[in-house]
Amino acid sequence: MGSFFRLIIGVPGAIFVTGFLFLFMSAMIRQDPRLNEAEDAIDLSITAQLDDTDLNAANKEFKRPTLDAPPPPPPAVNDPSNRPALDGVRAAIPTIDANLNIGTGFNPDRDAQPLVRIPPQYPERCMSRAAASESVLLQFDVTPEGQTTNIRVVESSNSCLNRAAVRSVERWKYQPKIVDNQPQPRRGVQTVVTFELVE
Repeated sequence: MGSFFRLIIGVPGAIFVTGFLFLFMSAMIRQDPRLNEAEDAIDLSITAQLDDTDLNAANKEFKRPTLDAPPPPPPAVNDPSNRPALDGVRAAIPTIDANLNIGTGFNPDRDAQPLVRIPPQYPERCMSRAAASESVLLQFDVTPEGQTTNIRVVESSNSCLNRAAVRSVERWKYQPKIVDNQPQPRRGVQTVVTFELVE
């Protein structure tokens, strides 16, 4: 109802205002402004007049800049006594009467060293009956290529974790044992794999 009432009042009001503006503009256009012919017309110059320059006069006024003189060369030394001696110092090598065997100081032999140790995954089936910290003692061999082999469980606090510990050690990588500069198998390596239950 309110929008219909606004429409009834608004449409005639809009027609009245539009008609009034139309008549006002038409009256403004019909007015004939009288120009005073006595006034001078305004002269507008869009382009500026450029003066020609005399190039010969400009060249006569140009002066080249003066450059600084280079420094004089250093004085020459003609005195032959001023040259350094190139003979060097000569001395006899001292002799030491001692029978010492100091060795090479380098022993290339080494035991197997771990390179990569991947931590074990805590099996979900073991979480319900596991303590906060469990451990599994494993024994294995290291091949000359650095792989772990013959992995066996020596002692375990929870037998449910044995399989996860063995799978973890299977992925470990070692530097092999070196004897006389040759890689050798290393047997009987023992390690403890610890399982921590994080809540």
